[in-house]
Amino acid sequence: MLDDFRDLLLGSTCVGCARPGRLWCVACAEALDPRPRPAWPSPAPPGLREPWAATEYAGPVRAMILGHKEHGLLALATPLGELLAVAVAEALAALVSPLAAPLLLVPVPSRSRTVRQRGHAPTTRLTRVAATRLTELGFPARCEPLLRTRPGVADQSGLDADARAVNLAGAFRTHAPSLRALARSGRAVHVVVCDDVLTTGATAAEAQRALRSVGLPPVAVVVVAATRRRRPTR
Repeated sequence: MLDDFRDLLLGSTCVGCARPGRLWCVACAEALDPRPRPAWPSPAPPGLREPWAATEYAGPVRAMILGHKEHGLLALATPLGELLAVAVAEALAALVSPLAAPLLLVPVPSRSRTVRQRGHAPTTRLTRVAATRLTELGFPARCEPLLRTRPGVADQSGLDADARAVNLAGAFRTHAPSLRALARSGRAVHVVVCDDVLTTGATAAEAQRALRSVGLPPVAVVVVAATRRRRPTR
């Protein structure tokens, strides 16, 4: 965490505006105006619970997500996780009020090969930041990587909505040891699926299906940003 903090302060240029100095400069941080809201893809895949996004996948936020995910700028997990936390809080205020149980944030998993290539699991990292931030705000939360990808799932980049749906059908399974630990705790939880970007909704729908199949129906899917392929309400 200390190395991440140093990188955030001492990075060579800001990913938002290319200003020398921090990876995410004060001006870009202050200019960010997240407005969490429902972000339905159009068309929405069957079975998708209400998806929420902190903001649109464009401009500085898009640059942050790509820098964190593809270029190993790990310190960017902090501002991204904070955006995710804001969106989770807003979604739950609209969908589950009052909260009757702690939050279980389940990150959408990456393929094992992709994690090895990148050297980290981006969504898990920023989801952990979000869980910490939500707890500080009075919403007890923890990140639990309950999902794993099955062998044979292809890279999603370049696939259209139909191809993504086919590629992801049955793609996720639950992690048995984590599931057993959760069962032993005997605590009720509100499950939220978390991701960095929502595009067609196929990934979120498959994550929700896998969790429902083991008796953990998510109350929502929440992402940092959604692409323009969506309508604001349904």
